[in-house]
Amino acid sequence: MSETTDLKAAPAPHADRGLDNSVLRLVAWETTRNCNLSCIHCRAAATSGPYTGELNTPACLTLVDQIAEAGKPIVILTGGEPLLRPDIFDIAAYGTQKGLKMVMAPNGTLITEAAAKKMADAGISRISISVDGATKERHDRFRGVEGAFDGAMRGIHIAKAAGIEFQINTTITKLNHDQMPGILKLAEDLGAAALHIFLLVPTGRGKYLIDQEITADEYEAALNWFYDQRKKTSLQLKATCAPHYYRILRQRARQEGESVTFKTHGLDAVTRGCLAGTGFCFISHTGIVQPCGFLDLNCGDVTKESFAKIWQNSKIFRSLRDYHNLKGKCGICEFKAVCGGCRARAYEATGDYLAEEPLCIYQPARK
Repeated sequence: MSETTDLKAAPAPHADRGLDNSVLRLVAWETTRNCNLSCIHCRAAATSGPYTGELNTPACLTLVDQIAEAGKPIVILTGGEPLLRPDIFDIAAYGTQKGLKMVMAPNGTLITEAAAKKMADAGISRISISVDGATKERHDRFRGVEGAFDGAMRGIHIAKAAGIEFQINTTITKLNHDQMPGILKLAEDLGAAALHIFLLVPTGRGKYLIDQEITADEYEAALNWFYDQRKKTSLQLKATCAPHYYRILRQRARQEGESVTFKTHGLDAVTRGCLAGTGFCFISHTGIVQPCGFLDLNCGDVTKESFAKIWQNSKIFRSLRDYHNLKGKCGICEFKAVCGGCRARAYEATGDYLAEEPLCIYQPARK
């Protein structure tokens, strides 16, 4: 599963002044768990199904209605591999008709000229393609299928020819930590709109990569490197599942005598780190609503109650929206409103989704 956001969407209120954490801005919807790849870090441990209990077409269209009732978020059609759903373009077109911004996260290997045209006709405004190595060999090893790199590159070129904007997503681990400059250059050469980096969250098959998770020091260095690229590239850059970046951004700006504003730092200035349950949520292939795809907590079931009611009333969502509930050093950190720590990593490490982020070297000023 990968995520995509259209960075041209309307910005949220300034994070330093506090987000309205009940405004729905982004929904990642696992439309299917079926997949033609077997990626070693996959949150869903997705593979070729079939999987039982997936929402049928009428249920999907009803869910689109309910999402539109809750707000006007960006809706990410993800998976598994969303192009394995025969009705995916019907779902996308219906969402577009309801006034939702529809985007998609395919792996690229199944994009044909016909599929790209259907994406465009359905109103898909951006797709994300995951590239986890700067070379064919490194990417294919990460993706678990020979030819995945060539397939992704072919899909990117087809989508680009169809006029569909695309971004590159990269999950950083020890396996590809050294590849980041090469991946950035590849994204530039391909004509991507953006590069989004994801720091590994050890869930799904990713649990078996726990020894490949970069250290807290490497994490800090990677995010500082990423910050340095913002003035060197025309790409839109975004760090996801890496909430420390929004602390580092402010620390670095302060050191450089800059103010963090929309004018100087774009949407990074008006969003925050961990968005789980606070402007963002995840819906599973069976209709279970979670704070995010990596935080496996059942906040409600759309087959039993309205998504809008779940979004507004879930006790878990409400607890995540109050930063005073954070524990350990996250709870006393002066950057908690813009970082928040990764709630999924905290949960995997401690069983408590409000515990302090385990991969953070920063020591809050307040003891």
